[in-house]
Amino acid sequence: MATVLVTTDYLTPGDEVDQLLHRHGHTVRYSPAIGTRSRDQALRLLEGVDAAIIASEPITSDMLDHAPSLKVIARSGVGYESVDLAAAARHGIRVCNTPGVNHDAVAEMTMALILTTARQIPAVLAGVHAGGWPRHAGRELRGARLGIVGYGPSGRAVARLAHAFGMKVAVATAHPDPQDTHIEYLDVDTVCATADYLSLHCRADRSTHHLVDRTRLKAMKPTAVLINTARGSLVDEDALAHALTTGEIAGAALDVLDEEPLTATSPLRELPNLIITSHLAGQTTQARLRAGLSAARAVIDVLAGREPAHPVAVPEQVRR
Repeated sequence: MATVLVTTDYLTPGDEVDQLLHRHGHTVRYSPAIGTRSRDQALRLLEGVDAAIIASEPITSDMLDHAPSLKVIARSGVGYESVDLAAAARHGIRVCNTPGVNHDAVAEMTMALILTTARQIPAVLAGVHAGGWPRHAGRELRGARLGIVGYGPSGRAVARLAHAFGMKVAVATAHPDPQDTHIEYLDVDTVCATADYLSLHCRADRSTHHLVDRTRLKAMKPTAVLINTARGSLVDEDALAHALTTGEIAGAALDVLDEEPLTATSPLRELPNLIITSHLAGQTTQARLRAGLSAARAVIDVLAGREPAHPVAVPEQVRR
């Protein structure tokens, strides 16, 4: 019998994930990742557990040093940059993620944010709430140019929905699909500079840190809108605040930030042409269940000595 720690806040005792783990003979301990843990709490979090299903909170080398029995970390989501992969590899701890569970949810949220900015929904709602009857003229999506950076499952799902809306789609990716005849494949700078709506769907790593920086923002159309439902580190937030304030771009909608929740000192606070949502793109009831079950199956497989479905490979540069 193994002990499984669950920190993902939407996984709870008695749910389908809990039942699955118990059916395989494991006990489950819950410590939801809500707010910031103290250093002492973080160091003790993984003590005495054999496996962990985690949210996006940091899993550091120090924490893994205090987890001698830990065999597997399963991220209930796609991103795993919060886990110290090198430290996990040194300790022989398997790291897994759950790709393919929320791309439709992310795509739908992306289109919702595009529509929200196009039709100026926040200003209309605020006006009606204040007793007015605003009659803002919005923008139609048909014929508008959507730029997508990154063409994994989420990027592809967004492209399909955008095509259904009649948008022209341009994609920057290292892996173009020649069967997507309605997609125009271009380099990232051209995609950024020509988009009416620019949507980010790439991984967060050293090569994509601040992918959208002051230079690329300055090159965008003054009528363009930036959408980010991927990772906060993709956008230079100081540069974005400057671009929104000076009118270099018309607006932005962010579901992810470099530091979450939004800090009191963030340059993104109080900007009227910016929408911020609370990292909800992948958070549908269906996607949460798929992610939880996928993470639980990875834990069960590793504890049983089997190869998990979605192991995270440790890049050579991280190993060093």
